[in-house]
Amino acid sequence: MIDAIRIFLVEIVIGFGTGIMVGSGFVAFLTVLGIIPRLVQLSKSGEFLHSYQASVIIGALLGTFLSFTSITFSFPSFLLILWGLLHGVFVGMLAAGLTEVLNVFPILMKRLGIDRELLWLLMAIVIGKIVGSVFQWTVFVDVMG
Repeated sequence: MIDAIRIFLVEIVIGFGTGIMVGSGFVAFLTVLGIIPRLVQLSKSGEFLHSYQASVIIGALLGTFLSFTSITFSFPSFLLILWGLLHGVFVGMLAAGLTEVLNVFPILMKRLGIDRELLWLLMAIVIGKIVGSVFQWTVFVDVMG
């Protein structure tokens, strides 16, 4: 009984810690890309800056909540088309911003004086992504499926 409680507490700590890391990475990603300030600048809607920020936070929280629950919604087709369009715009903006971020790594590494280790950094990112994906698909998807 005590071992099960310890394992449960360790799972909570690991889940909370990884959630904070992923959330921080997401916020850092948006910050480095400057997506929200760029949107405000292009749309000339500085008075809605807090609304943009709140939308990103609420969207991330709602998306996380819906990912971990079995709640489903049934919407008419035209709302699903609008929903898909908004998702496509968001993902497209992230993809476009990612091309700019790829230039950040070499510049950052050169300024820190560790430009010879750039390959190691990129390989660590790639291998981490692969291991994380394999772990998710072999453990979580197989258990839930």
